[in-house]
Amino acid sequence: MAERFLHSLSDWVWQDRLWFPAGLGWADLKDRDGLVFAKGSDLWVIFPIAVCFLIIRQIFERTVAVKLASLLRVREKPRVRAAPNTTLEFYFCNASKFPSQSSVEELTKQSGCSVRQVQRWFRRRRNQERPSQIKKFREASWRFTFYLLAFIAGLGALIDKPWFYDMEEMWNGFPTLPLLPSQYWYYMIELGFYISLLFSVATDVKRKDFKEQIVHHVATILLISFSWLVNYIRAGTLIMLVHDASDYLLESAKMFNYAEWRKTCNYIFILFAAVFILTRLVILPFWILHTTWVYPLTIYPPFFGFYFFNGLLLVLQCLHIFWAVLILRMAIKFLPGNVRIHKPKHSLNPKPQLNLVINHTCLNRSLHSPHRAMTTWNSIPIQVTEASSKIRF
Repeated sequence: MAERFLHSLSDWVWQDRLWFPAGLGWADLKDRDGLVFAKGSDLWVIFPIAVCFLIIRQIFERTVAVKLASLLRVREKPRVRAAPNTTLEFYFCNASKFPSQSSVEELTKQSGCSVRQVQRWFRRRRNQERPSQIKKFREASWRFTFYLLAFIAGLGALIDKPWFYDMEEMWNGFPTLPLLPSQYWYYMIELGFYISLLFSVATDVKRKDFKEQIVHHVATILLISFSWLVNYIRAGTLIMLVHDASDYLLESAKMFNYAEWRKTCNYIFILFAAVFILTRLVILPFWILHTTWVYPLTIYPPFFGFYFFNGLLLVLQCLHIFWAVLILRMAIKFLPGNVRIHKPKHSLNPKPQLNLVINHTCLNRSLHSPHRAMTTWNSIPIQVTEASSKIRF
């Protein structure tokens, strides 16, 4: 009985009229005459690929990233550790890391410490759990390496394709578009990478936009998988390439920030902001989204798959707008005219000190921007000091 119900449910979910224009269906995507088409069974390979990415990442971060951090002189700032206190440690681990005022007063009675000592202890204990500069640098260098290689590979796979220059070509012959080997590997590697990001999210550095990152990763995986199933592959490769175009710039800016290369970080971030705005707020909505939303209606009547695909794209576009606002706010503050000069009252250094506090929006892939869509974005406070040449995330 249950088996019959599941079979009927599957037949209803995957019926032709939901996912294809009238008169077309799954039968049109069967291999024939030497032509190979995308199949749902192909997606099982993304899970072993994701595991391979996790293994490669561990090796990369422990070898290449560590040597690169040493080369760029990434240093850890000394941290004052909280003194051992079983009462406060128990509360910190089991109740809250941010005790209320009433809880602080109660803890002073139990631990024999003053209110100021309890507050200082919790501040130092929280600081101990902050991720180290080396850990953040290793994560950024891993994502930088993948995003850069993915962008180069994607560009190489699309540069000679007609739909790269004329996007209406992505619908020429739909849905019977034969699968190319370059498209197959581009899809599987991108999907495997985003799956690996979901697997590692528990151990990665937690950012302020953690929830937005999860939504981005899930929407990206659904979008790429769905475009594969219904053979929207030409549109999918263009969307992935657009997301890959800026993600590696963000990760490189973060790497130089952790290495305290202030000017290099600033210049790269401004370049990243320009590329992000161009690709995700101009090319994606006005070229690609127009070709997936408006142009198909001149060829086929709308169907559920059409709305589902474009709905996922709109979710990603909303995230892009959210991140673009944060990026622009930060990029504007990087401009020379917006730097405020402040000379400390009790400074023996005659050189003025520049204090610049910014909310740094970082993307973590992958359409994860898509980035990689597919990229992890977050709001991080930065302090730039000319006298000490330090930038703090």
